[in-house]
Amino acid sequence: MNDFYVAPNTVPIDSKRPLLIVDADEVLLRFVAGLEKFLDLRGLVLDLSSYRLHGNVRERATGEVLLDVEVTALLEKFRAELDDLEAVEHADAALGELSLLVQIVVLSNVTPHQAPARLRNLKRLGWHLPLLCNTGPKGPAIAALARRAAPPAFFVDDIGQHHRSAADHAPSVIRIHLVGDERLKPLLPPAPDAHFRAEDWLEVSAYIRARLAR
Repeated sequence: MNDFYVAPNTVPIDSKRPLLIVDADEVLLRFVAGLEKFLDLRGLVLDLSSYRLHGNVRERATGEVLLDVEVTALLEKFRAELDDLEAVEHADAALGELSLLVQIVVLSNVTPHQAPARLRNLKRLGWHLPLLCNTGPKGPAIAALARRAAPPAFFVDDIGQHHRSAADHAPSVIRIHLVGDERLKPLLPPAPDAHFRAEDWLEVSAYIRARLAR
């Protein structure tokens, strides 16, 4: 399971095991911390006053805000080249525990062009997990994955719209809201469509294990 996939029905799924679907950026990987290093090398800074990238990248010397098209181009370059993001705290231990109980799939909004760098990053951290590339809301992909696995299925993401999409398309999937970077947590309120807001991966693991034990 070292390849990436672009269609949910091609991801290897064991129909007899429960499923954990996890986002990558700010769930498994410290995306913002890595982006800040990337921007710093280019004389740019990220303003963390709101939970968005467009409109929040500035020239360090002048304070001038970059155009949205410039930020988009930087993000594409960052995602295509970077494969050394660090793990979110406690993610490694939690995945180790949970992998004994569930199968795990990474569902990330990256393009097939960006997927090799993401896979290298995951494998560098010791996570040999299937990666499903997605575009836009994640609900349809979550539903397609979950119906091929044994219940229950779990979904962990930091973005509220993906929890809303999951609720619409796969209401039986148990949704966990997690924001990996402590600095970002105050900027993003609990997702109303998630079943549980976890403070860290220790709480994610405990919650999933408790649900499985029911």
